[in-house]
Amino acid sequence: MCSICDVGTIGRMFEHRTEPLLSMHRFFWRVLGFLALSAAVVGVALGIGVLGYHYLGDLPWIDALVNASMILGGMGPVDPIKNHVGKLFVSAYALFSGLLFIGAASLAVTPFLHRMMHRLHLEDD
Repeated sequence: MCSICDVGTIGRMFEHRTEPLLSMHRFFWRVLGFLALSAAVVGVALGIGVLGYHYLGDLPWIDALVNASMILGGMGPVDPIKNHVGKLFVSAYALFSGLLFIGAASLAVTPFLHRMMHRLHLEDD
């Protein structure tokens, strides 16, 4: 059984257009599942950033957390990085963070878009 959407079919995340809309209760749990997945993706990315800033950028843990959070949130770095390896990491992490933000936002919006599209298809039938 699919734990995110509770449809009951392995390999299928959403109900088919010929099936009725999920109840609000089940839809609420689907949304929570997608938000949790999005938060987990962001958490893993934040962990990668903190480790990279700490070990490759030679920053203390708290400064590594601040810098990784700021880059991941799209604000930019706080502390300058002095070594070449750290600068290469920061460059790659900034590009990765920009794409990850788009992906995480897409995950969070997916249940709502699917429900809207499903509702439109129900009206066609």
